[in-house]
Amino acid sequence: MTTFPNSPNIVKGGIVLLDPKSGATLNMISLQYNPASLSRTYQPQAYGTNEPLRLKAPAVETLTIEADIDAADQLEFPDQYQDVIEHGIQPQLAILESLINPTSEQLNRNNILANTGTLEIAPMETPLAVFVWSKNRVVPITVSTFSITEEAFDTQLNPIRAKVNLAMKVLNINDLGFNHKGGSLFMNYLQNKEQLATKAGGASLRNFGINSIPL
Repeated sequence: MTTFPNSPNIVKGGIVLLDPKSGATLNMISLQYNPASLSRTYQPQAYGTNEPLRLKAPAVETLTIEADIDAADQLEFPDQYQDVIEHGIQPQLAILESLINPTSEQLNRNNILANTGTLEIAPMETPLAVFVWSKNRVVPITVSTFSITEEAFDTQLNPIRAKVNLAMKVLNINDLGFNHKGGSLFMNYLQNKEQLATKAGGASLRNFGINSIPL
């Protein structure tokens, strides 16, 4: 952290885990370092080839980041960071892995139901994951692909440096519905995009070298 008095306060990106029913915050994953880039891909949802100007749903949006996790700073102060000394960065990796795994409690509960002859067992529900990347991007997501490359280890083979590649699908109202808390988040996200679009500088046909569209 810089000690210059006029240095800006750097906002962190990360993921907030919410209870999908109550909206209560369950956990937060703050990225140690903001990734240098954020990749976005879109798959438009056209109605059909016969009506190319009609859309049947919001575009499928995928966000991809590569995050660095490093214990070097904490290892310089072993008295203050005993967990890092004992486990390296495994706690940070474990909370990221919780995005894609059911809990042991859920697995045990379903196993008990299966052993008691329950014919239909409901799929296990995960927390609602919300990717936060500035106040303009607060979006519900689900993890599409996730990989970890551990790059350095301590003497006990605890990882102390790693790269995490995370691809996240933005969940929209087609996925969640209008009444779901995640659906409301998506609608706020979409409305914010529409407001930002009105702030873009205007252009005229003369910028394109024409005076009118020859319809």
